[in-house]
Order: sequence, then C-alpha cells, then structure tokens
Amino acid sequence: MTATATLRPELPRRPLGEPEHGAPPVASRSLRHLGPNWFAAVMGTGIVANAAATLPLQFPGLRGAATVVWALAALLLVALSAAWIVHWVRYPEHARGHKDHPVMSHFYGAPPMALLTVGGGTLLLGRDVIGLDAALAIDGVLWSLGTALGLLTAAAIPYRMFTRHHIEPDAAFGGWLMPVVPPMVSAAMGALLVPYLPEGQFRLTMILLCLAMFGLSLIAALITATMIWSRLVHHGIPQSGMVPTLWIVLGPLGQSVTAAGLLANAGSSALPDLYAKGLTVFSVIFGVAIWGFAMLWLVLAAAVTVKTARAGELRFNLTWWGFTFPLGTCITGSTVLYGHTAAAIFAVTAVTLYVGLVGAWAVVAAKTVRGVLTGPLLRPA
Repeated sequence: MTATATLRPELPRRPLGEPEHGAPPVASRSLRHLGPNWFAAVMGTGIVANAAATLPLQFPGLRGAATVVWALAALLLVALSAAWIVHWVRYPEHARGHKDHPVMSHFYGAPPMALLTVGGGTLLLGRDVIGLDAALAIDGVLWSLGTALGLLTAAAIPYRMFTRHHIEPDAAFGGWLMPVVPPMVSAAMGALLVPYLPEGQFRLTMILLCLAMFGLSLIAALITATMIWSRLVHHGIPQSGMVPTLWIVLGPLGQSVTAAGLLANAGSSALPDLYAKGLTVFSVIFGVAIWGFAMLWLVLAAAVTVKTARAGELRFNLTWWGFTFPLGTCITGSTVLYGHTAAAIFAVTAVTLYVGLVGAWAVVAAKTVRGVLTGPLLRPA
C-alpha cells in the first residue's frame, strides 16, 4: 500500500469505450482520476462554518464569516457532485476501479458526510440568507440523501472488505473509519431537525432512528479504532502519506460526543420526561469519557505528525483534509459539553481547537487550490 494509492490508484489509462484516436477535451481529461476522497474538502470546509455557528466565544463578524464559508462549502458540494457524475459517465472504468480498490473504496464515506455537513450548515447558518422554511427543506433533502448513502456505505464497504479484499496484517489505517462514520453524522445532524418535525410519532421515530445510527456507528468505529491502535503497536507508524489519516480517528470520537449532546437537547421535544432526562445524563457521562480519549488521540496524532514533518517526509496530498473535519468534531463535541456542564475547560478547548482548525483549513485549502491549478492533483500517481 502506498501513500499515493490513497489519492489516485493505478488504473487503466484508457477507459473502456474511449476512442483510440483523438483525446477527450482537457476539462474532461482532468476528471479522469476524480475520486470520492475529494468530497473531504467539502467536509473540511463545512465544519469550519458549522463549528463557528455554536462556538462558546461569539464576536461580531464571526457568524457572517461562517455563513460565507458555508456558502463556499455548498458551492463546492454542487461542483464536485456535477464533476463526479461526469466522471462516472465519461470514465466508468476508472469509477468502478475506485469502488473496487482496497484503499480508495473506503472514501465512499466522504460524499454522504459532505451532504450531511452542508445540510446541517444550511439549518444553522443558511437560514439567515434563505429563510427558515427553505433551509429546512434543503436540509431535509440533504439529510435524507446523506443518511441513505451513509447507511449503504456502512454496510457495503465492510462487506466488500470481508468478501473481496485480501487484507495484510499492517493494512489498517484511518480511512477504514470513513464508511462507518456517516451514520454518526446523520445522528448529530438529524437531532437538529427533530424539533421541526410534527409532534408525536414523527419526532419519536426520528430521535430513535438517530439513536440507533449513533450505536451502529459508535460500535463499528470503536472496533476499527482498536485495529488501528493494534496496527500502530505491532507495525509502527505508517508511511508518511498515510500519517494524516490517523487524525480521522478523532472523527467518530468527537462526532459521537456531539451527537449525544445534540440528541439530549432534542430529547425533551420527542421523548417522555424520564427518558429525556436520562439521555441528558448519558450525554454528559459518555461525552466526558469519550472526550478524554479524543484528547489523548489528538496528542498522539499530533506527535506522529510532527515527527514525520521534522523528518521532512510530510508531503502534501489529499489526505491532509484529515486535519480538518475530525478536528472540527472535537470542537463541536467540546461545545455541547460546555452547554451541558458550563465547565470552562470545554469552552477553552473548543476555542483553542477552532483557532487551530482555521489555520489547518487555510493551509490545506491553499495547497489544494494550488495543486488543482498546477495539475498534480489531477494527474495519475
């Protein structure tokens, strides 16, 4: 497994059906190696906006800037979705190759999370621009599509791992979490929709569905994270190109804390009083425990990243987007814990990590734009 395989696996250079004579247009050729991992850019951009919307420290201009970033993420989602459709139509052999690739296939979890992130941002921030009714309609559509695709990846990608791929003992990496995390994002973003649904069975069904997806994703993620820890203990630090994927482990950790807290907030509008209070208690006890492990993993991932950078081996590729969305979930998780406990430690952590998130996003976004304009990210490895 190579670092570049994560980005653009070696596939046939001429897809089936491409004419022998006459190259396709330049714009079309640039989409030949477009993979689902590109949607991580939408996730990373969207979380910058969403985390700012509820950050414990609010100041003039922050919400406006966050709304602009949400709009950027939404435009990026539309552009990438259109490009990916063209990719499947124009280069079906390459597209199927991504689906069957033992590394790239895991990044099929990115498109549903991109849909869910932008949808949540539409309700949190976009409502200021397009109104509540339009925001609810858009979020409802994006949440439904993202949830359906996320549940599909959570089942289909592990099944293909079990039945079609030969997995080496040292193969575990952070990308294995990508297909099983979308239901957790659905649980968190679905909690935002609960109060707007009709009272009674609609709200009850929604919150129970979100709780079920919370458990589905949490257990699968903990099993996978255990394998990643074992891989690090027995086989050492992965190749430099894969180091940023270690940060992906923060995703299900931070998102589970976020989901538990948001579901607790929505519980009073959908559940009997006893269960609503119990959910609030659970969200704090569970949240603090998982938050502690997330901080440990953050330190370990940062230490490995610094070690790799100091060795001069941390070269840019699309896995660098792993520095953004997972870190953002730790911010939203810290924010909901602060909301339930009023403990300053969570507010300070959220604000501090947000400063780091903005810096990481700025660097990764700039390098991505440069890579697209100069061509390296659009050429085969």
